[in-house]
Amino acid sequence: MWRVKSLDVVLATAEKKSLHRSLGPIQLTLLGIGGIIGTGIFVLTAEAAQKAGPGMMLSFIIAGTVSACAALCYAELASVVPVSGSAYTYSYTVLGELMAWLVGWALILEYAVAASAVSVGWSGYIVGLLANLPHPIVIPPELAAGPYAGGVVNLLAVFIALVITTLLVIGTRESANVNACLVAVKLVALGAFLWLALPVMKNGNFHPFLPNGWGSLGVIGAASSIFFGYVGFDAVSTAAEETKNPQRNLPIGLIASLSICTVIYLLVAAGAIGSYGAQPVLGAHGEVLEPGSMALQARCASLTSQPLVCSSEALAHVLRSIHHPLVGNLLGLAAGIALPTVILMMIYGQTRIFFVMARDGLLPEILSSVHPRFRTPHVVTWITGIAVAFGAAFLPVGQLADFSNSGTLFGFAVVALSVLVMRRTQPDRHRPFRAPLIWLFAPLSIAGCTLLFVFLPWQAQLRFLIWAGIGLVFYFSYGYRHSHVARGVTEVPELDKDAPPGPISG
Repeated sequence: MWRVKSLDVVLATAEKKSLHRSLGPIQLTLLGIGGIIGTGIFVLTAEAAQKAGPGMMLSFIIAGTVSACAALCYAELASVVPVSGSAYTYSYTVLGELMAWLVGWALILEYAVAASAVSVGWSGYIVGLLANLPHPIVIPPELAAGPYAGGVVNLLAVFIALVITTLLVIGTRESANVNACLVAVKLVALGAFLWLALPVMKNGNFHPFLPNGWGSLGVIGAASSIFFGYVGFDAVSTAAEETKNPQRNLPIGLIASLSICTVIYLLVAAGAIGSYGAQPVLGAHGEVLEPGSMALQARCASLTSQPLVCSSEALAHVLRSIHHPLVGNLLGLAAGIALPTVILMMIYGQTRIFFVMARDGLLPEILSSVHPRFRTPHVVTWITGIAVAFGAAFLPVGQLADFSNSGTLFGFAVVALSVLVMRRTQPDRHRPFRAPLIWLFAPLSIAGCTLLFVFLPWQAQLRFLIWAGIGLVFYFSYGYRHSHVARGVTEVPELDKDAPPGPISG
């Protein structure tokens, strides 16, 4: 189970592919921004405020710093191994099959559970937008949220997840130009928010700056949650086989997209805090209430004016509250238009990971079944889509984000470890991008990911451990015996020759 897949075989297999290399650094940067800017900033700003208050600006910096260290590690590995599979493939070639399996299994949390979280975030903006139309359309509370908020099922979240799944099954794909346009929609919406919010900031709204301190319900706890806002930059690495000069352009796309989004996040957080306030809502006896809990929902319902932390459409709510209802509605519309593309990227990324794992023999071959008409991997797409819809139907966005973060943090830490091991075991391997000070930044990435994992809610940690245990059962009952590496299969079948074009291929 510690067998390593030959890097030379991986690279030779990639060379056989017919994917068209058409993406340059600008398109990759836009792809990264499109994957990063989503529910994290549009929705989880409220979650961060409930934990850290104005101190959430420090939370964004902490999460961004950990992500930046991870991005340097990703950039080096992506330049050495410019193939599909992302962290799964990297770890397979360096740390061995068992670790690769655990990473691939954890990536299910990053992609599928993240898609559920974005679906719930999209639903919150659409519900708010419909309720604020000139002729309001009110979605019944029972169908607008899951049991965590006194509802029954989040019907709109289920709807968008299944629509995106259907589009992927029938072969609808997102081109680089469409992605660029939708990234522009999101950036214009956030630009409008900053234009209106920054000029009316008040210093008093930043005090107290750390109402809940630094702990699990404070700045570091908030950083663990809003780390979700940075997930997506690694989607750039999944486009390796469709990138021109990937050794140069992949690192540019990874680092540029992350840097741009960090600046945007800090400005948006400052605008929301300064213009409207972001103090946490406390219980009747002054206790700190858990974000997404029934107690917080009940407390919010008892308040005459809704603070930021009570909103499921945080940025639109701020604009409406500072007397810009039209722009607030337009921002909600922009989120409604643009967030489904993040869901598409997440579900597509999940199917690609499954596809690569099936290609290696670690998953049943049926997961690579191709629809006879649409020529898409319909079986794995439907399995993924139904799981995404189920999570979106019943769980709050914060819990979904934390669960997703647990898998992502594990994957990022393994990538950093892989860089260090490869530097030691393959020092002469050509590295078109050589990360600077890797013996500083890679350990910082591992330590930062570990710290953020420790400060996740215990429920998310427990679910991750249970999920990893289930994965080990799957591996030892199937993948261990069917692995192509174990069977000495070096000519990897091109199972994904019939896979759908990447969502960013033109």
